[in-house]
Amino acid sequence: MRINTKLVALGMAAALVMAACGSDTKSPPATTPGGSTPASPVDTTVGKAGGTFVFGTSADPVVLDGAYVSDGESLRVIDQIFETLVTTKAGGTDIEPLLAEKWSSSADGLAWTFNLRQGVKFQDGTDFNATAVCFNFDRWYNFAGVAQSASVSYYWSTVFGGFSDAATPSLYKGCEATDDNTAVITLTSASAAFLSGLAVSAFVIASPDALTKYEADKVGGTEDAPSFDGTFGTEHPVGTGPFSFESWTPGDKLTIVRNDTYWGDKALLDKVIFKPIADGPARRTALETGEIQGYDLVDPADTQALTDAGFQLLLRPAFNVGYVGFNQAKPPLDNAKIREAIAHALNREALVTAKYPEGSQVATQFQPPLVFGWSDQVPQYAYDPAKAKALIAESGVTDLNLEFYYPSDVSRPYMPDPTANFEAFKADLEAVGFTVTPKTAPWRSGYLDDVDAGNAQMYLLGWTGDYGDPDNFVGTFFRTKQPSWGFDNQEIFDALTKARDTADGAARTKLYEEANVLIMKFLPGVPYVHTQPALAFAKGVTGYVPSPVSLESFATVSLG
Repeated sequence: MRINTKLVALGMAAALVMAACGSDTKSPPATTPGGSTPASPVDTTVGKAGGTFVFGTSADPVVLDGAYVSDGESLRVIDQIFETLVTTKAGGTDIEPLLAEKWSSSADGLAWTFNLRQGVKFQDGTDFNATAVCFNFDRWYNFAGVAQSASVSYYWSTVFGGFSDAATPSLYKGCEATDDNTAVITLTSASAAFLSGLAVSAFVIASPDALTKYEADKVGGTEDAPSFDGTFGTEHPVGTGPFSFESWTPGDKLTIVRNDTYWGDKALLDKVIFKPIADGPARRTALETGEIQGYDLVDPADTQALTDAGFQLLLRPAFNVGYVGFNQAKPPLDNAKIREAIAHALNREALVTAKYPEGSQVATQFQPPLVFGWSDQVPQYAYDPAKAKALIAESGVTDLNLEFYYPSDVSRPYMPDPTANFEAFKADLEAVGFTVTPKTAPWRSGYLDDVDAGNAQMYLLGWTGDYGDPDNFVGTFFRTKQPSWGFDNQEIFDALTKARDTADGAARTKLYEEANVLIMKFLPGVPYVHTQPALAFAKGVTGYVPSPVSLESFATVSLG
């Protein structure tokens, strides 16, 4: 999710994608409820080699060590310097080979054999091989102290669960280099969702020599404020990627250069400079003045003006969901008819049309159509105030007071203007008889804590997926009991656990389709939007392929 909320339970010991080279991603229908727009066409013309491309970012990276970060700005740079065993297809979520050319699993699903690409060198000249792969996996597994905290090794905890100290069960058992070109990773239990997790940028393979020499494991501080005291992630990040690290002046710029010894197709650009510009309007101005040639997180209000001015707008495929959450531990949201009444009261289509950019679509369930298991059979809750009033009457509930939480000082791809969303939905609810009390707090200074702790009765939130598996959406939300939702529905828990653990792709897809129907009948909240976040580029920039999971290579980019 890179990283949108703290909703993922750290004990997700078996959470990731299909056990095969192919993908079970189900294509979205040509027209989905609420309408959809395909991802914008991307100019992949191969331009001239050379030149320096300046990309505006919202912040500096935290550190250039994939194992220690979960934020998009860190991972954006890491993706250029390092590589994983497997990756996602450009612009999609299908799993493809990268440092591993092929792989297979044992009949019991516990042992995974990766046949590695030969002749690959790390940027320090040392060999990439099976020993290096196992060194990295064992390094992550043996993290201790502050390095185990969610603020540091979030993705290890999400994908593999615990560490070698056995304080929490781990999916990882061990790694063996059976020869230079073969690494066997052993799991403690079979996982139908293991392979796609390896495409997450947290699992890039780094040079063991550099990790050791530059003290990558020297982590201090506290769980809330960790410090990376070695120099690997700040001055000497060494991977196998198409770009090498050159320099980093925090607050000013971070520069990477083409790796001329790269094993694959060489990058076209000589250099890429990542320039942190925290303010969104300032990033737009920097593009307009030529200070930068591209940036992410384009304000929806700016898209038309930028297009009219001749800039290129590229849309990421919709891989998120915005929703109104219900905490059923707080009446009257424990009443099914009240939940259904709210669903019919909210004019989701009007909000999406008025407040969201081109390509946004009304959501019908808690995962986007791009992810397999999306179902066209879920119950529909069309905007119908009269039906909402009738359901309220049938419920027998007389106390119609609702505390409605929304965040301040934040803009997310699925929620660019939380206040506008709250105000629209508040008016809808009051029109059918509810009394709405607003509750707001800063995103990272109270709001997420209140929601996660179960303090919020009804709230605005959302999610951007990490990888192409429904377990990263509906599994994250509903596979276990969580305070933010406040319900205990064993039927849903069991359905999602069975779907996660089923190895057969077709059967797994069907189980998730059935689970989505079950979830939307139970109605733990109201999903209302999937968006396609926009990136802006100057004229002449070609070769940038937007990814639903933001796994985007600058190696194919040129200045035309």
